Amino acid sequence: MRLISILPTLFLLTPSLAADSKPLLPCTIYRTETNAYYDISPIAVQPLIDHKKAHKDDRTESWHARGYDMGTNFTLNFCAPVIETLDAAVGISEGLLKNISAFYTWKDKVYSIGQVSTELVFRGRELSLNYTNGSPCDSPSTHDKRKLKHHDDDDDDDDDEDKDDDDKKKDDDDKKSHKEKSSKGDDDVRRKSTLISLACDPNLPSGKAHISFVGSSPDQCTYFFRAKTMAACGGVGEPPTGLGAGGVFGVILIIFLAVYLLGGIAYQRTVMHQRGWRQLPNYNVWASIFSILRDIVIILTSSCARLLPRRHGYNQLPGNGRGGRGGGRADDENRLIDQLDEEWDD
Repeated sequence: MRLISILPTLFLLTPSLAADSKPLLPCTIYRTETNAYYDISPIAVQPLIDHKKAHKDDRTESWHARGYDMGTNFTLNFCAPVIETLDAAVGISEGLLKNISAFYTWKDKVYSIGQVSTELVFRGRELSLNYTNGSPCDSPSTHDKRKLKHHDDDDDDDDDEDKDDDDKKKDDDDKKSHKEKSSKGDDDVRRKSTLISLACDPNLPSGKAHISFVGSSPDQCTYFFRAKTMAACGGVGEPPTGLGAGGVFGVILIIFLAVYLLGGIAYQRTVMHQRGWRQLPNYNVWASIFSILRDIVIILTSSCARLLPRRHGYNQLPGNGRGGRGGGRADDENRLIDQLDEEWDD
């Protein structure tokens, strides 16, 4: 009886638990305010299988963004590592090279600006993707020297020699700062990161994206990009994973049947002291229903059997008078009756 008493509570909890336990696929997000489902995986570039030939629409390299005044270009991917093979990256261990999702090259050195992430985030109405744990950020002194370099292109030869000295000092500072940061540990190191803002563009074909570099933080530790793609437009409806209305109803039905069956068996066994099949709740009702269904099946099968064509045997051949087998048997019976009558008269 106590099991039956908790049934209303289970009815109230089941829909909320089913709604809260919806697992989303990687690189997807569901926005409840607008009932929209977003999937960015169509613009994620995947490496081609060795035996597979590239079609004209298949990308053989990651996405690129022009850096303009940064003096370098950027390479990145969405919700997946870049498909380019990287032999080394500044401040990144060899085991993490395959997880780099964005990078740039500066003076023959590869700088990671974020490891792979498949978690989409809504900040207000803006859909964004964030990569973190890239290469260590430059020290302020190194950044100032690099910034000055972009504004000294019109200096004389003496200034060029000074710039060469500055570059050598900058490289020494880079090596020194990276050694100091590696000795401190990963928790004390500020690392480069990437923030990608995803905007809807219904005019672009499916699987295509237009990526532009927006800017970077003053210390060049965080880089901002904007990607326009049709995948960021979203679709109306529930996400393809998790329980829908039918699934919630099914869970409620299963719980109801389990409580009815287990509670009824416990009551019949402990209170009514029933055994065998009679432990089932409402046994007489279910037995009568089963009997009615059985009778219906028997009637239907017998009715269908009459409609089937019969096979004729020798015993059903039509007789042809006394010459037939049926006529001969009747004569024998008549003679036997006459003989018995005569013996009775004598």
